[in-house]
Amino acid sequence: MSINFNSLTEEQKDKFKKLANLQQSYEFLIAQLRQTEIDQSTTNVAIEELEKIAPEEVVYKSIGGLLVKSKKNTLLDEKKSLKVTLEMRLKTLEQKKTRLESQIKTLNNSLQSDFQNNIE
Repeated sequence: MSINFNSLTEEQKDKFKKLANLQQSYEFLIAQLRQTEIDQSTTNVAIEELEKIAPEEVVYKSIGGLLVKSKKNTLLDEKKSLKVTLEMRLKTLEQKKTRLESQIKTLNNSLQSDFQNNIE
């Protein structure tokens, strides 16, 4: 079934536009979520590897394409702090994802209801 956009009411057009915006926001959010999960995984691996290294070992961190000598404990603390930040960010993104999914579902149901009422 195809829908003639010109035959829709202004309210229905607004709902379609809002739905399109919500879906675009959802796709962007999913991309952010995936990237944050990758960052979290990379951080966890770095922490595991740093914990295996003896305190007197030389370690380096990457800064803008350069490797700079660093202290193991300092670098480990930075990575652990980043881990906490990423966990909080993931939690926030998951909450936003759930909220957006709910809004999309509600709007979809509303549009379906509008069209079923027009058919009947």
